[in-house]
Amino acid sequence: MIFRILEDQFAQKSAEAKAIDRRFMQLALTLGRRGQGRTWPNPAVGAVVVKDGGVLGRGWTQPGGRPHAEPVALMQAGDAARGATLYVTLEPCSHFGKSPPCADAIIAAGIARVVSAIEDPNPEVAGQGHSRLRAAGISVDVGLCADEAARDHAGHFRRVRDKRPHVVLKLAVSPDDKIAAAGRKPVAVTGEAVRHRVHLLRAQCDAILVGIGTVLSDDPQLTCRLPGMSKRSPVRVVLDRALRLPGATKLVHSAREHPLWVMTSSLSEAPAAMLLQAAGAQVMRVPTTTSPPPGLDLLAVLHALAEKGITKLLVEGGSRIAASFVAADLVDEAWLFRGATAIGDDGINALDALPLSAITGSPRLHVRASETLQNDTFTIYERA
Repeated sequence: MIFRILEDQFAQKSAEAKAIDRRFMQLALTLGRRGQGRTWPNPAVGAVVVKDGGVLGRGWTQPGGRPHAEPVALMQAGDAARGATLYVTLEPCSHFGKSPPCADAIIAAGIARVVSAIEDPNPEVAGQGHSRLRAAGISVDVGLCADEAARDHAGHFRRVRDKRPHVVLKLAVSPDDKIAAAGRKPVAVTGEAVRHRVHLLRAQCDAILVGIGTVLSDDPQLTCRLPGMSKRSPVRVVLDRALRLPGATKLVHSAREHPLWVMTSSLSEAPAAMLLQAAGAQVMRVPTTTSPPPGLDLLAVLHALAEKGITKLLVEGGSRIAASFVAADLVDEAWLFRGATAIGDDGINALDALPLSAITGSPRLHVRASETLQNDTFTIYERA
């Protein structure tokens, strides 16, 4: 990968020194992941302050994006941070936003060395944080574990560069590539272990998206139902061009507890929008496509979500929505869970009219990981 090039500066270090750096950067990455799904619009960063081989401070971006990871770790380290090394998973910010620059806090704390995984593409940072640290006499190494950091911050990078969230498509399919029985009747395609993994994935994403067809057939909650993790539930997003979402659904009933955003067209009825808003939902109008089949413009939907701060979006279906994202080349990752029991020829195809090979055989997606979950299998495909 291209980010490996950045690690060349570590090549001259002793094997022991490199191993120590990598160990502490791995700790910073692990800490940063604690904030995933909760820090938007900011990236979920991890930071560790180390001196003489001991950890003095640990930090990760807090819910809502503030405070940032670096000041949390520095505050925990206190005066002992002077002369220490800071490991951080993304370039420290150098601009005034809703918080002062992290680079200034690092300088003020007397940090002697910063090991930064990757440069921030945000134009307000983009190397300026590293430059400010170097100008203050701090030794700065950039590029350690850059591949992992780029993956962890993929939502932030995608939003900065393409003005849209990083899109993760989740599919649970039978051996014969079906996701539901005839008539779109829900079927338990996979087992309990997969359900746990999916709920954990929900907690790691900022928002989860389904089409109105899935709501009408399944009446889902789209929350994280792992023990103690209800507050980690993502924003629920429904694509509903004609505003058919019934007020009696679980989504609407829980709109004041867990955010519900309904994306609709400018032609949908105003009274329907008012009823949803009265129940606590937020109605957002976006352009529709100009070519058949009629529907909301998916890129416009993604731009609208990015403007609201969403960096990582989980698309859970149904088959038409999934196929639309695949056909529009808007899938950055596909999480494919495959169960062991066939549904039959009259079942609903996973990608509607598209073959599943549009994912599994796509030249744009390659296998990143694969594992077995009890009787089911699980494969992650990601954009090359």
